[in-house]
Amino acid sequence: MSSLKISNSDWDILKIKLRRKYNHLSDEDLAYQEGGEEVLVERLTKRLRRNKEYVLFTLSKELTDLESNRL
Repeated sequence: MSSLKISNSDWDILKIKLRRKYNHLSDEDLAYQEGGEEVLVERLTKRLRRNKEYVLFTLSKELTDLESNRL
């Protein structure tokens, strides 16, 4: 289990940033319910063809600075 926790309000912003960075992600790829971090990480791992550590790092990095426009 990861230590990543994403609230629904944070996810709204994070989803926009991920869509800009990975424009091939669909609405199904970015579907998220609060508390479903593991399911989201597994889905993104497969869809992005990256390992779990990369996905966790990317999500954590974006969560630390949600107000930034950087990707």
